[in-house]
Amino acid sequence: MTPPVMIFCAGFGTRMGALTADRPKPLVEVAGRPLLDHALDLVTEAGLTRAVLNLHYKGQMIRNHLAGRAAPTLGFSDESGEILETGGGLQRALPLLEADPVMTLNPDTVWTGPNPLPRLIAAMEADPAAEAVLMVVPRARAAGHVAPGDFFVDDGLPRRRGDAPTAPFIYGGTQILRTGRLAAMPPGAFSLNRLWDSMIADGTLRAITHEGGWVDVGRPEGIALAEAELAR
Repeated sequence: MTPPVMIFCAGFGTRMGALTADRPKPLVEVAGRPLLDHALDLVTEAGLTRAVLNLHYKGQMIRNHLAGRAAPTLGFSDESGEILETGGGLQRALPLLEADPVMTLNPDTVWTGPNPLPRLIAAMEADPAAEAVLMVVPRARAAGHVAPGDFFVDDGLPRRRGDAPTAPFIYGGTQILRTGRLAAMPPGAFSLNRLWDSMIADGTLRAITHEGGWVDVGRPEGIALAEAELAR
């Protein structure tokens, strides 16, 4: 299984403050290279050959940065008219992805240790009942992440924290997803959380835990944390 990867690049990156005044967040540099290049390294290291990027804020800068890149093969999903959030953006990109399942990857994270993409593929291949597999990170090891935890996970089955103030795992920003439920959604802006919640209700959402380092680079302070993690 060699699914294509959707890389979410359409956001404004407002939490980055002045760093995104003149560039989109995927082009903010960590250890001398744009976040997007670190994300594409994961794709090529995993042996995957196609990636699609959705573009909105300063999207032409991303196109210019990637011009001439040999691998992976790239496609671009235009969201210049409106930002469609994660679910709507992925749904619009399905004709470009041309596959089922597909993977998604947030570029504002830095991973060390085992590449998460092959592990997600292997987990789905081993579980035909899984509609999606999320890579989660223990909240205690999620450097730079300031929000509460997202999920409890019991034997690979994630559930929301509900009324609990936090949960022991966060979503790490990458997954593998079968597209049937997504394609059936009404078009427009919506979050992938809507799909995950319906899968949780049906018992078809899975989660596996990242075994290496992970850094959230959604804020300026995440840059130094990510550079320290890469140096280790």
